[in-house]
Amino acid sequence: MAAAIEVSAIIPTFNRRELVVRALDSVLAQTYPIEEIIVVDDGSTDGTEAVLRARYGDRIRYVRQANAGVSAARNHGLSIARGRHLALLDSDDEWLPDKTERQLAWLAQRPDYGMVLCDVEQVDLDGRHLQTLRRRRTLPEDGRILRWVLLNPELIPASLLMRREVYAQIGGFDESLRTAEDLDFHLRVAQHWPIGLIEEALVRVTRGNHGLSALPGTYDDDLRVMERAAAAAVGIVGEDDRRRALVAGYLRNGRGMLIQHRWREARHLLLRAWRTAPDRASRKQVLQQALFGLKRWIRHVLPGRRG
Repeated sequence: MAAAIEVSAIIPTFNRRELVVRALDSVLAQTYPIEEIIVVDDGSTDGTEAVLRARYGDRIRYVRQANAGVSAARNHGLSIARGRHLALLDSDDEWLPDKTERQLAWLAQRPDYGMVLCDVEQVDLDGRHLQTLRRRRTLPEDGRILRWVLLNPELIPASLLMRREVYAQIGGFDESLRTAEDLDFHLRVAQHWPIGLIEEALVRVTRGNHGLSALPGTYDDDLRVMERAAAAAVGIVGEDDRRRALVAGYLRNGRGMLIQHRWREARHLLLRAWRTAPDRASRKQVLQQALFGLKRWIRHVLPGRRG
């Protein structure tokens, strides 16, 4: 009988034949050998398949699908993966060499945990260091951390390692979302499983590729995800914590809408934040954003009136 596959790595890609090679090389350089590497080509037209087959041969499982988006590509990979543990890597990101080994060891010592994350180094298109995302600042403890994830659901998919049972229970990424699918996934995992963190950057992600997070609809998707998660959290987290998370979501997305000059929608979110705020500190945050919005509106409107 063949030995069980311990780890499956899933890499979605679309027209990134140079970048995906770098991502794949980082998987092959892991100090813990990855038994199954699945590349899901989401309809590339730049010759990705020929490059990968020539360079890697049967060291990877290459599968191709009609272009359907990153969530569909990840889900395709997850659905065919055979590993006891599942890991994700976007094609413009890299794992540092001991990422898998460190996270496997962490989960092995905590059999009740479903997923472990790590800190993330952000670099520019030339590989120069920008900053390190220290996740402990927003996830101050390990375990049942839904209250903290609601406040800040940011997730870098490349930073996670999860047990197969997590995917079996909650499913994959929401393909109806154009963006914020990673936030939604993080929130659903946190609702059902303890999550841990290794406080060291084991992943390097590239910023500056003008990815999906830059799309205008990002704030609308974020709102949809946040309100759905807050509704599902009734009775699981304290009501004041749940309402603080809603306020944080309204203000986060309202600020983005102010920057986009979506004045009516931003005002609507400010009012919802004010009505939801559970305490004086939350209301102070709402007032501060109202002042920020007023200043932006004046700078935008008055020059036109002078003309």
